[in-house]
Amino acid sequence: MNCKNCNTNLAVEQNYCFECGAKVIRNRLTLSNIFSEVKEHLFQYDNKLFQTFILLFKKPEAVINSYINGTRKKYINVIQYFAISLTLIGIQVFLLNTFFEDVLFKDISFLNKFDNGVTNSSDFLKDQATIQQKVSNYQNIIYIITVPISAFATWAAHYLTNYRQFNFTEHIVINLYYSSQVIIVTALLNIIFLCAGANYYLVSSLISFLSVIYYIYIFKRVIGAGFWQTLANMLVMFFIYAIISLILLSPIIINGIKEGIDAANKVKGA
Repeated sequence: MNCKNCNTNLAVEQNYCFECGAKVIRNRLTLSNIFSEVKEHLFQYDNKLFQTFILLFKKPEAVINSYINGTRKKYINVIQYFAISLTLIGIQVFLLNTFFEDVLFKDISFLNKFDNGVTNSSDFLKDQATIQQKVSNYQNIIYIITVPISAFATWAAHYLTNYRQFNFTEHIVINLYYSSQVIIVTALLNIIFLCAGANYYLVSSLISFLSVIYYIYIFKRVIGAGFWQTLANMLVMFFIYAIISLILLSPIIINGIKEGIDAANKVKGA
């Protein structure tokens, strides 16, 4: 008997391939088998996805440092985890553009409370909402591009502050796990709050603030530095990240804003 994944020769009584670790499948494919596999991989308490998600909050260093040091089977692979997060953010954008298109226009009206009298136009608020909606369509691309940028920023910041235990590629892994976790939580919460009728902008602002705190927390646990040293490292990182992002992402941001302005002008002319 040979493994159906890597073609390694196996003994008849083996249930797993000793070469690639794949499970030996002996039964014919049925709907029951498919549902069993879905249940095994997604809904069991001890499945890798659930463990990875929980531990990235409780002990992020257990997941990230284990992966960097060679553990590949215990937790969800960092690329798979990132792919799951991009899928969820894609669902959020689809729902926002399809079923909650008016939410952006309605929820942004809370800015009127902070109006200083210079602008008190509903058209202005609608224009801002349209721009925001168009820019959100590029979220997946922005997330993909920003991971290596943030990885370089964190690597450079920690290199300058003499915390050099991780190389650039390993910083990519750290930032991929962080980004995936934040994207998953953000997408799930936004979808839930959109359905519940909560203010989209207030919820997004709160999540963004908590994401910054989580960023500091995850690097403190993974790098092992003290709180003030971690905070100093993050301030250097944010400075480097802001400069690089402004240079590299400006074409995408400008294009998104341009599309939003064009869409707003069409609405006015209609």
